[in-house]
Amino acid sequence: MFSKALKRLSKDWFLLGMISAVALASLVPDVGRTGGYIHADVLADYGIFLVFFFHGLGLSTEQMWSGMSRWKMHVVVQLLTFAVFPLLWLGLNAAFGKLIPPGLMLGFFYLCALPSTISSSVAMTAVAKGNVPGAIFNATLSSLLGVFLTPFFVSLLTSSSGGSLSLGDAILKISLLLLLPFLLGQAVRPLLGKWFAKYKRYINTFDKSVILMLVYGSFCDSVKSGLWTDYGFWILGVTMLVTACILATVLFLSSRAARLMGFNREDSITTIMCGSKKTLASGVPMAKLLFGANPTLGLIVLPIMFYHQLQLFACSILAERFAKSARSRADA
Repeated sequence: MFSKALKRLSKDWFLLGMISAVALASLVPDVGRTGGYIHADVLADYGIFLVFFFHGLGLSTEQMWSGMSRWKMHVVVQLLTFAVFPLLWLGLNAAFGKLIPPGLMLGFFYLCALPSTISSSVAMTAVAKGNVPGAIFNATLSSLLGVFLTPFFVSLLTSSSGGSLSLGDAILKISLLLLLPFLLGQAVRPLLGKWFAKYKRYINTFDKSVILMLVYGSFCDSVKSGLWTDYGFWILGVTMLVTACILATVLFLSSRAARLMGFNREDSITTIMCGSKKTLASGVPMAKLLFGANPTLGLIVLPIMFYHQLQLFACSILAERFAKSARSRADA
C-alpha cells in the first residue's frame, strides 16, 4: 500500500511542485517575497491574466449551454458551494475557533467561500459517466458567481473582525484580472480554438506553473512574517485533518441531497462531483488580490492547497466506482 502511494506521488509533479515551493520558500524566502529579487508578485499578475485567458479560450460555449436545462441540479450544486460550505465553517469556528490560529481559521473560511473548479469537476464527471454538459454549466456558473460572492463573503468576515476590505475594489480587481481575460478568451475562441486544442497539454503545464509561483510567493511572505517560528509544523497536521473532515462531510451531504431530490444517476454524479469541489486555480490568485498585504497569506492558502489534493484523490476513487457500476449495468 505504501509503495503504491509513493509511486502515485512520484507521478504527480504538481503535488511535488507544491511541496517543493513551500520547502524553497522556507529556505530562501527573500527570493520570492513581495519586492524580492525575482519580483514574483509582479510576474504573477501577468501569469494570472494569461491563465484565465486560456481558461476562456478552452471552454466550449456550446457544451456549457447544452447543460443548462437541469435547473434543480444547478440550484443544489450552487447551494452546496456557496451556502453549505460557509455554514460548515460557522460550526467549525464555533467549536474550534479559539484553538486554531486566526490566519488558518481565515484560510478555512476562504476555502469555504471559494467557487467550484471547472477542469477537475468536468473530468471526474466524465470518468464517472455523469451528466458532463451539466457539469460544464455548473462549474462555469460557479466560477462566474465566485467573482462576486467570494469577495462578498470575505468582506463580511473582515468587516465584522475590524478589517477594511473594500467590496467594490475587490470585485473590480478580480473582474479585471480573472473575469476580463476569461471573457476575452471566449471572444477569440472562434479564431484560436484549434490552436488551443493543439497545444492544450503545454498550456495546462503553464497554468500549473503559475499556481506554483503564486504558492511560492505567498509562502515567502509568510515565512518572513514568522510562519514557522510562530506556529511550527504542527499546523500542517491540523490543516490536513480539518480539510479532510470538510471534504468527507460535503461528499456525504451532496450524495444525500441528490437522493432526496430524486435525481437520476447521471445528475446525482454531477451533483457530487461539482458540489464538493473548490478551485485552487482561481483560489490562489484571488487570495493574492483579497489578502495581498496580509502577512499570514501562506496560512490562508494552506487549506485550499490541502483540499485540492484531497478532493482529487477522493473523487478519483469515487469516479472509478461509479464508472465500474455503469459498466456492470451495461453488461447486465
